[in-house]
Amino acid sequence: MTDPAQQFREAFGRSPDGVWAAPGRINLIGEHTDYNDGFALPIALPQRLTAAAGRRDDGLVRVRSLQFPGVHEFSLEGLAPGSVPDGALYQAGAVWALLKEGHQVGGMDLLVNSTIPTGSGLSTSAALCCATVLAAAGLQGFEPSPAEVARLAQRAENDFVGMPCGIMDQSAVMLAERGRALFLDCRSLETSGEPFDLAAWGLSLLVVDTRAPRRLVEGAYAERRASCEEAARLLGVAALRDVGADTLGAALERLPDERTRARVRHVVSENDRVLQTVELLRAGRAREVGPLLTASHRSLRDDYEVSVAEVDTAVEAVLSAGALGARITGGGFGGCVIALVDAERVDACGEAVRVAFAERGFGSPEVFTALPSQGARRLL
Repeated sequence: MTDPAQQFREAFGRSPDGVWAAPGRINLIGEHTDYNDGFALPIALPQRLTAAAGRRDDGLVRVRSLQFPGVHEFSLEGLAPGSVPDGALYQAGAVWALLKEGHQVGGMDLLVNSTIPTGSGLSTSAALCCATVLAAAGLQGFEPSPAEVARLAQRAENDFVGMPCGIMDQSAVMLAERGRALFLDCRSLETSGEPFDLAAWGLSLLVVDTRAPRRLVEGAYAERRASCEEAARLLGVAALRDVGADTLGAALERLPDERTRARVRHVVSENDRVLQTVELLRAGRAREVGPLLTASHRSLRDDYEVSVAEVDTAVEAVLSAGALGARITGGGFGGCVIALVDAERVDACGEAVRVAFAERGFGSPEVFTALPSQGARRLL
């Protein structure tokens, strides 16, 4: 990536006062569990978003992204949900979250650049919110803890943008470690770094960005969250986290319709798959994680209904080419597939996806391998 400080100088005619970087993320397993107080196991990606920022003394925030045209600006005075156009929505939400919690924020110029594929479900929005919180706070001389940044970024998405996401994406962006997977308890917010040394195991994590257009994401996401909350109410529990795999059958019998039962079945079984995956990684039995990934995909496809044809095609193609397991990752309705593969099968699996997409008349996918990387940090 080109020097962010130089890019800022070219955009705003002066040097920045700081530069921050926040990575994209991939969730190994634990999908749609975070807003149910469950478990997740993400990693941070080498692909990252940078935010270079310079102070202003007029109470204005000017935002420019190298991925999109134009300069957008908003005033700190009267900043509220619904007051800012889409071009600066997430940045405004991050600033608003800081202000709502009593932190001092000043005007700033902000230049954003990203190597995270746009619209791929790799959490560009979480990276953007986290980087903006870090920049806005850093310009005022204070540094919130990584967990606090994650919480503020989630508030920005929930209460300003209107996306009812859980805290997994933001936690991965802020707390992930190089060479490890982040085991996250979304109720207690306790985390641990779990072994994920792919090279030592002779494995690779293949990522297929299907480039499928993401359809009805926000409304469908909100519907599924509301369905889970209603199911928890009917079952008399605080969240679906409180339904164990051993009591799932009895819980399902108490629910009124098959769609609700399917949603609950996914969340409860997915939490169990996360716990099984962590046990296998700790025991050095990473190859055995593959079938859990595939079971997760089938659950997301059939019970949670968040897959699309391009995603299912990618999963089927890599499995037919010898992948140990594969699943959709992220919120769904498009986006990326991950596959656990033997290192020598990476090229064959990638080619199988390209051939399958061509045969189905889909656009060309992007295929790459991912390494667990470091969370967000200040660069300058």
